[in-house]
Amino acid sequence: MTLGVTLGSTSQQLPIDDTVRLAREAYAAGLHSAWFGQSFAYDSPSLAAIVGREVPGLHVGTSAIPVFGRHPLLVSSQAQTAQAATGGRYHLGLALGTRHLTETAFGLPYQRPIGLLREFLTALRPLLETGEADFHGELLTATTPYSAAVPGADRPPVPVLVAAMGPQALRVSGELADGVLPFLAGPRALAEHIVPAVTAAAEAAGRPAPRIVALVPGVVTADAEGVRKKAAEALALYERIPSYRRAIELSGADGAAGLAVVGDEETVAAEVRRYREAGATEVVFTATDLGGEDDRRRTWKLLGELSRG
Repeated sequence: MTLGVTLGSTSQQLPIDDTVRLAREAYAAGLHSAWFGQSFAYDSPSLAAIVGREVPGLHVGTSAIPVFGRHPLLVSSQAQTAQAATGGRYHLGLALGTRHLTETAFGLPYQRPIGLLREFLTALRPLLETGEADFHGELLTATTPYSAAVPGADRPPVPVLVAAMGPQALRVSGELADGVLPFLAGPRALAEHIVPAVTAAAEAAGRPAPRIVALVPGVVTADAEGVRKKAAEALALYERIPSYRRAIELSGADGAAGLAVVGDEETVAAEVRRYREAGATEVVFTATDLGGEDDRRRTWKLLGELSRG
């Protein structure tokens, strides 16, 4: 199992130099990957490309870019640029987004999200694999009058993961993506709902076993009560989003904060093992700064040790 962390958040972006510094620290601690949320401040594939270029060996990813308001041709060019800049260490995460964000920020109707996801992935995959597309769907068109491949040395196609947790999104992701990026889905939800659904869809489509990259809020700390209170405040908004609320309920938690992994090294290591046993192929810790700098470093140190062990 590989372990990673998120750097920054959609609500609090770091200066680029500080992001690079933290990425170097994460890699030195033994972590495998660093992930970046998409915001209106930074473009996440560009930020991932910069960090991956500055920190050789560290895998970088976006978690996740909403498909509403984007087009496969543009996302493909961003992803391929990041992949070329990092020498094949970039991972593209996509998401459906939320109705509120889509309709308020972009002024777009949040209609047929699963249909859009299917068409987006169908058009995107050949672009990433061959640099060409000729797709005409009901919701979008993507054609290439000339090659859309980024020139450079041979490298693997950009892996595509989807922040999918509902049954329909998991089915589409299993058929057309390389894996999923569930957030606030505990071990029970993974083992009983998410992993079986996406794996069955991949098998039916003749695709390899999907990656299960579980994003988990977690902090190693001596002040578990204080950090959990901060987690409750930071994560409360997700309880109002139907897909997250369903995942929280399927996990058997009372609320989002109940899925935060908080405690000493032994407690956190045991929870990481539970995610692995539930089917996670990778675990990415989010919100590791809730307890302050000392706790963040302590958390990263443990994750690095677990990753190496």
